[in-house]
Formats: sequence, C-alpha cells, structure tokens
Amino acid sequence: MRHTLGVLVEDQPGVLSRVAGLFSGRGFNIESLTVAETLDQGVSHITLVTTGDEKIMEQIVKQLNKLVNVIKVIDFREVRFVDREMALIKVKAEASTRAEALRIVDIFRGKVVDVSQNFFTIEVTGDEGKIQAILDLLSQLGIVEVVRTGKVAIARTRKNSTKR
Repeated sequence: MRHTLGVLVEDQPGVLSRVAGLFSGRGFNIESLTVAETLDQGVSHITLVTTGDEKIMEQIVKQLNKLVNVIKVIDFREVRFVDREMALIKVKAEASTRAEALRIVDIFRGKVVDVSQNFFTIEVTGDEGKIQAILDLLSQLGIVEVVRTGKVAIARTRKNSTKR
C-alpha cells in the first residue's frame, strides 16, 4: 500500500542523503520525493511517498525519528490532508488536433505554457488521479514527453479549530 509522509528537517548539508540512505539501506523504495524550504528559517519539508504494510511503515517512521536532523515526521495516514503534483506535458499539436488538445486543457483547468508549430507544452496541477486522467486523454493525440513533480502534501485544518 502507498503511503505519504511529511518530514520536517533541519536545512543542513547531507540531511536528504541521510533520509534517502535510510530507505536504501533497508531496501525500501521511495516512489516520490520533494523537498522545499518552509517559512521557518533553517527548516525544510520533505514529502515522500513509499510503499509498505503497517509494520514496515511503523519501522520507517521510527527510523526517521531517530535521525539527528529530523524535527518531526507526519504520517498522513493519521490525518486528513491535501496533496498535489504538477505535470508538464508536451503533446503533438497538428492542425487537426489543436482544438481538441485545447478543449482537454480547458476541461482540466490546465495551461498551455509553450507553443511551437508542432507542439503544445501543457501545465496541469492536481492529485494523482487528475494527472493520470489528462494523460490518458492526451495520449490519444500523441504525447511526446512528460515531466512530473513529486507529490506535495499538507495536513488539513480541523473544523472548529482556532489555530491557523
């Protein structure tokens, strides 16, 4: 089963290497990995997706918490959360398919970010299902290349919460 984890870490050289090393050293795969600064100076947020059963996930969380530069591990199985990823999709834009490609982009609230005589480059943001759905439709027109970000995730705010 796929699981998403959020890991707050000190923004220090080698931290990402230690986190990735923990996974590779134990034979666990990282399916998606994104890292970015947070509003707190010196703190970064790692969002990673991995696969494992309950026992494996418990072990991963415990091992992550043991790393010196890890501040907090958020197991998104335990909270409601929002996740997104972004894809850039280069698709053939022949005269006969241009209008259809633009209709698909509009339906998925994507953007055409580059146009050439023969290709459109489309940007689309959403959950994994939305990205896959637009890829399925655009594949009929001729996808040339796809580049995707990893998943980013954030916990939802609870209703009736006074915290912001």
